[in-house]
Amino acid sequence: MQVLITGAAGFVGSRLSRRLLDRGDSVIGLDNFNDYYPRVHKERHLRDIKNHANFKIIEADLRDAGRLREHFASHKPDAVAHLAAMAAVRYSIEHPLIYGEHNVQGSLNLIDAARHNGNPLCVLASTGSLYGADTPVPFNESAPADRPLAPYPASKRAMELFAHSHHHLYGVPITVLRFFNVYGPHGRPDMMPWQWVAAIARGEPITLYNGGKMKRDWTYIDDIVDGFVATLDSPMGFEIMNLGCGNPVENVRFVEIIEDLVGKRAHFIDRPAPASEPIVTYADVSKAARLIGYKPKVMVEEGLRRFVEWMRAESLL
Repeated sequence: MQVLITGAAGFVGSRLSRRLLDRGDSVIGLDNFNDYYPRVHKERHLRDIKNHANFKIIEADLRDAGRLREHFASHKPDAVAHLAAMAAVRYSIEHPLIYGEHNVQGSLNLIDAARHNGNPLCVLASTGSLYGADTPVPFNESAPADRPLAPYPASKRAMELFAHSHHHLYGVPITVLRFFNVYGPHGRPDMMPWQWVAAIARGEPITLYNGGKMKRDWTYIDDIVDGFVATLDSPMGFEIMNLGCGNPVENVRFVEIIEDLVGKRAHFIDRPAPASEPIVTYADVSKAARLIGYKPKVMVEEGLRRFVEWMRAESLL
């Protein structure tokens, strides 16, 4: 299978690329290498795949609809894994317009390029943060998810709606995967696990909202990749599925695990949660279990151990 992966130089995109290459697939990677975080991190993500015979990386921007159609016509992918996005809830509060440009218009350009080039299966990465604050837990895919708390989740929900319209009108086979709090080796430097591990190791204070009692459904990267690959292997018309761990952990417990791993106590500042932050994220993964056999395997104790070991091996601590 030849898979076109957007955001292939990013955290999840590079790990998905590695998994597909390892099993014999070919990967055409697209990434715009923007400056949201330093390029050196993306180069690190690519280090173990860039010389693979079945991998090609193209510097491209999804906002360029014409060039995107040319890439589809040239490479004729059997499937599309859409992971390119402007991420981060808090950054989106300060820069809302670029989330419309990248996550909405860019995604629409991609889906439309697919419909003009044979309707390959499209698997789109979305986010569990779009459930907002009013959805009962655990979050089920049948919830309206119509009250996102920030531009980032709002942009992802808009992407989902455009995806459904393209399936309905043009028959594009699309599955949307809502990720929950992904972490692990190759994680982004702006993400909470990386920042907390680095700060605690340096003896610097970290901020914990609501006394650390907020809960997050931390999901290890390998489990996310497992679910993504299983979805690529299972075309199903149009579906939305959660990919989470299904095991929310209080942030204070998450920090305690990090403390044990780095051998230092955390100094933290207690602040009220901002309006963009739900009290809990909690994925109901029963639908993914039923449709693709999804079963998360790595709990936070093991996942954080692997993450800290990776940061040490990369001289990031």
